[in-house]
Amino acid sequence: MASDMRDGDDKLRGFVLRILKATAKAVIFYAVYFFVWFFLAPIAVLVPGLQLMVEAFVVVYIVLMILGDLTGGTIFQYFFSTAKSLFVICYLLFSLQGGILTASYEGVSLLVDLRMFVVVALLLGLVGFAKSILQAINDMNQRAEPKAL
Repeated sequence: MASDMRDGDDKLRGFVLRILKATAKAVIFYAVYFFVWFFLAPIAVLVPGLQLMVEAFVVVYIVLMILGDLTGGTIFQYFFSTAKSLFVICYLLFSLQGGILTASYEGVSLLVDLRMFVVVALLLGLVGFAKSILQAINDMNQRAEPKAL
């Protein structure tokens, strides 16, 4: 009976620590975003909707990060890590419109080719995706193997 109560306390303590860890990571990530945004604010005047796009990305990324931390130690941790990697890949593709951006300002037209940047960023996203999948496979293998005495 006492050991059951102790196990419950240990599980609650572990969950509270995961909540604190997720909260700390989210606050640090948002603080970094807030600091970097001061440097991006002048560009936001030239690019309509930039702040909305960046904030949407940061919010979804933080939510997936928190959910991944809260589900640590379970298989769902890897699902959220995979979802985070796929979200970054898809968001890059949609927001950068394939890598070719055009803008015109007061009669001056500008064409920016970011395809190489997009390719490198997508490859890095695919590395994160593969890492999440391989971690999930490794976790399932470790759970399936019988423990040595």
